Amino acid sequence: MHRLRLKFPDSGQQSTHVDLTLLLIGLLALSGVLYQFNQLTEEVNYWNTRVERLEKLQQQKTAPRTRSNSRNREISQEIRKEIVKANTVLHEINLPWEDLFDAVENAASDEIALLSLQPNITERILRINGEAKDMPALLDFIEALEREIIFDKAHLLSHKIKLDNPHRPVIFLLTTSWIEAS
Repeated sequence: MHRLRLKFPDSGQQSTHVDLTLLLIGLLALSGVLYQFNQLTEEVNYWNTRVERLEKLQQQKTAPRTRSNSRNREISQEIRKEIVKANTVLHEINLPWEDLFDAVENAASDEIALLSLQPNITERILRINGEAKDMPALLDFIEALEREIIFDKAHLLSHKIKLDNPHRPVIFLLTTSWIEAS
């Protein structure tokens, strides 16, 4: 195999300065072209949006009123639905969570294990799923809930004794309504 003899320009030659100068001039020209392109695209976008607005205004003036009224009704119905959804979310956010949790926590004892709390905001009813050590513990929990200031009434909807467990715990579902704080 033969050796390759490549010759590179010496560092003392002027060609590197010329190359760098040409590169800098090319970059400046490219940046100028990109700046002009950006300015022109912004102007084109401005005129396109203005033309679209004018066309919409023209269509609204020439279109029959019944079509625009039905469209307005559709839009207003959509807006009403969105308002209802927003109000529902606001009611959920404004729910007295801390008071509800504190009251349930105060009523519960070591013999009660709470599994879920499900509030119904429109009816102000709280569904409570849980497990009690025995039936007297469950009845004490229901009485304690009724003694809490925030709750109005507590009703046991269902209960089931776990026969397969040697301790015979009671699984329960109850509801209680809460009083709106004023």
